[in-house]
Amino acid sequence: MDGNKTPLGIERMTVAYRKQPVLRDVSLEVPEGKLVGIVGPNGAGKSTLIKAALGLIPRLTGEVTVYGKPYKEQRKLVGYVPQRESVDWDFPTNALDVVMMGRYGQLGWFRRPGAKERALAMEALRKVGMDGYAGRQISQLSGGQQQRIFLARALAQDARLYLMDEPFVGVDAATEKAIVSLLNELKEQGKTVLVVHHDLATVTEYFDWVLLLNAEVVAFGPTEEVFTTANLQRTYGGRLAILERDRDSPIVAMTR
Repeated sequence: MDGNKTPLGIERMTVAYRKQPVLRDVSLEVPEGKLVGIVGPNGAGKSTLIKAALGLIPRLTGEVTVYGKPYKEQRKLVGYVPQRESVDWDFPTNALDVVMMGRYGQLGWFRRPGAKERALAMEALRKVGMDGYAGRQISQLSGGQQQRIFLARALAQDARLYLMDEPFVGVDAATEKAIVSLLNELKEQGKTVLVVHHDLATVTEYFDWVLLLNAEVVAFGPTEEVFTTANLQRTYGGRLAILERDRDSPIVAMTR
C-alpha cells in the first residue's frame, strides 16, 4: 500500500502503563474510504490505540503517520470523538460553541470564528438532528444528545480521517441509528473512520473492515474474512460464547 495514500499507518507501536505493556508491537495500514471497527475484550488496548496514535498518551516505541507524514504535521486532517465519560460536561458552554471548536484547526487559535464557521457548525448540528439545541448548555443535554454534539464537532472539522472512541456506548436506539447513518455518509464522501466498538452482534452490519485486538493484533482485514469464530476465540479466549454460526462467521456473539 502506498504510504502517502494510507490514512493511518502504525508501525511497531508499543504502549505501557506503569511498565506493564498494554499494546505490543502493533502495526497497521488502514485503507482509505473504509469503516473500521476496533474490537476486543475489556483491557485489550482499544482506546489506548487511538489515544497513542493521536499523541494523547506516550508511546514506548513506534511511528504513526497520517497520509504518509507524522501526525503532528497532519492534525487538520484528523477528527477525534473521545469517550463521553472523559469530557467535563459541566463546562459552561452551549452546543453551538462546542461544534465551532471543530473549526479552530482550520482557523488557527487567534482568529475568531465568523459567519462562515457558524453556518458550518449549524449544518453539522442539523446532520446529527441537534440544530434545535444550538443554544442549549451542554450540561442540560442527555447522554445521547451530548454524543451527537461531539459527532457534530468532528463533522464541522471536515477531516479526512476520523477516530471515534466508543461512540455507541450509553446512547438510545435513535442516536445509534443516527450515528450509523453518519458513518455511512462519511464513507460515501471517501472519508476513513475507525471506531472502538464493543457490540459484537453489530460488527458485520456496521463495518467494512475489523481490527481484532488483545494487546496485540490478532487479525486485521475485511470483515467477511477476519470476523470469524476462530479469530474471535483467539481474541477473547474462554470469555466468548458463539450463539449462532453461518459457515465460519458468527451472526451473534457475546462475551461472558
